[in-house]
Parts: sequence; C-alpha cells; structure tokens
Amino acid sequence: MSTPITVHVRGSNQAGRPLLLLLHGFGSHEHDLPAIAGHLHPVWDWASLRAPLDAGNGGFSWFPLGVPGRPDPAPVTESTDAVLTWLDANVTSGTVVVPVGFSQGGLMATQLLRTAPERFAAAVVLSGFVLDGPLPGDAALAERRLPVFFGHGDADQVISPDATARTSDWLPRFTVVTDVEYAGLPHTISAEELADASGFLDEVLAG
Repeated sequence: MSTPITVHVRGSNQAGRPLLLLLHGFGSHEHDLPAIAGHLHPVWDWASLRAPLDAGNGGFSWFPLGVPGRPDPAPVTESTDAVLTWLDANVTSGTVVVPVGFSQGGLMATQLLRTAPERFAAAVVLSGFVLDGPLPGDAALAERRLPVFFGHGDADQVISPDATARTSDWLPRFTVVTDVEYAGLPHTISAEELADASGFLDEVLAG
C-alpha cells in the first residue's frame, strides 16, 4: 500500500493556520471534497488526500468493499497508518488538524481519532460510520472527549442503517458529538449540512 498523495492543497501550512484533512469516499479522488471548502471559513487551510487503493475507473478507496458497514479492519488500519505517516511528513507540529470525511472517508476520520487522538482537534463525519469493535486508542479518545460533527441523511441508500445507528450510539460515549439527521437526504452532502459543519468548525476554533 502506498502513502496517500496530496494533489490539492490550499495554504502554506504556516504555524498557527488550522488545517482540514479532506478524505473522500469510495471510488472518488482528491479533487472531490475541495468543492466543499468554499462553504467553510477561509481561515482554514486544507489538504485533500487521495486514498491508496485503486477502485477502478479513475477512483480510489481507503479499503475494499465488504459486508456493508463492517469492513475488514486490516486494510482500514493500513490506510489509517498511511494517513498518519503523511501527516508526520507534511504537517507542521502543533497545527490544529481536523479530518473531514465523507462515506468511507468518514470512517477514516473516526479511525484517525481512535488511533491518534492527540494529533487532532476534532472531526467532521459526513455520511460515515465507526468501525465495529474496540480499538487500543479508544480509552485515550474517551479521556480527551474531542468534538465531532456527525451528519447523515435518513434516506441514505449506501450506508447501512445499523452502521449509522451504531455510530450514533458510539460517538457520545467517546466524544462530544453533534449528531444531526437530515430528513430526505440521500448519500450526499447538502447545503444545510455544510452550513452546520461550518458553524461547528467555527466553534472548534473559538473553543
């Protein structure tokens, strides 16, 4: 597995500039999520990473598709380690970093918090979920109580309802979660959701 590649970057990662780590969904690429950055406060720099696995048709994935909502933990762990390796090599120590992930990228955002909670200030999970089962970093995450925005639609046809329910149950036990369900929203990101996520990120910086 290769290290994720940063192709799209905004800002110079100067000391004091907070960074959004954009993590796309299955079959997408690093040029996808930067479109949402325009809806967020311009104080944030961002780095959009390409997932390391080739998903075909010009797209990439963080882990192979398997049982809906319950992927094999091994490739998830490998991709998580790859992102942390990229972070060590490219992001100035002490930078406020918030992973923002959609779908598979949303699971990756939760994995980053569960693996290295000391590296992050918060997370934004859009139509994502948490990996089933405990992880070694869970106790440290519960102690830090990082803020997490979890947005999801009640008409999501991709993420299984039990995975969403599991995530809504898990997050309050390990984080300070803002959990918002959007009526009629399928597996996508709405303007309302982006506005809520933007307000959440403003609170993270103010906090």
